[in-house]
Amino acid sequence: MSEQYIPPAIWVDDTAGGNEWANINSPVSGARYQQDLPVGDHPFQLYSLGTPNGQKVTIMLEELLLLGIKEAEYDAFLINIGKSEQFSSGFVAVNPNSKIPALVDRSGEEDVNVFESASILVHLAEKFGQFLPQSGPSRTEVFNWLFWAQGSAPFIGGGFGHFYAYADVKQEYPINRYAMETKRLLDVLDKQLANHPYVAGDEYSIADIAIWPWYGNLVLGRLYDAAEFLQVESYSHVLRWAQMLEQREGVKRGRIVNKSSGEAWEQLRERHAADDIDKVLALKKVASR
Repeated sequence: MSEQYIPPAIWVDDTAGGNEWANINSPVSGARYQQDLPVGDHPFQLYSLGTPNGQKVTIMLEELLLLGIKEAEYDAFLINIGKSEQFSSGFVAVNPNSKIPALVDRSGEEDVNVFESASILVHLAEKFGQFLPQSGPSRTEVFNWLFWAQGSAPFIGGGFGHFYAYADVKQEYPINRYAMETKRLLDVLDKQLANHPYVAGDEYSIADIAIWPWYGNLVLGRLYDAAEFLQVESYSHVLRWAQMLEQREGVKRGRIVNKSSGEAWEQLRERHAADDIDKVLALKKVASR
């Protein structure tokens, strides 16, 4: 066992020279350089990356468009967090926390900046009256699971995902700590889905849209190559739900937007029209012949 770490009396940032992801972090917020964000022609301007948090918003927008709500048309610009594009002055002006996704709603008399994925989902759900009950216990239940997702995802991403997949050195204690919590959270979700077709009850909602990109991708083997390690097949109800949502056209379309890795039919750096997605998805049909 390596020598035990003893924290100093005063913390000092010594991450310089670390890996790609460590080097983008800083204890200071705000813009690091001046650069405006690009702007397209549609009512909504999304600045994001095809991570689970980014997928929440693009799935939501695609679901709205599939309902025939043309007012939900959007431009999606890729923000490369590995190149610190989230620290441009333009991005920080939209989201002072420098995290994707960030949305600018230009549909009204004044532009509205919306950040934090859950806030964006609620903003869009309320604006268009979809995927969120207007009142009563069913609305509360959606919010229960929406905020459960917001509170639990960091354990999967910044916790388990970081130490299992991205840390320079694999350490037993943090991997065990966050693997245990990830499995506990999967069990919470599995028990809920044992009694309901969707997370918050009988209807598809923004709770499902928020949770699937993390938990669905995880049990379907798309996150951290950790499906075997976590024995995801034991969460049969989560798997049933994840596979069902994977077949939704909105999920198929939204999950590839602002994605810059994977197979050719899984990535679309920018989206400005429905045809952009159609062309990418067509590549899969050609490859499967």
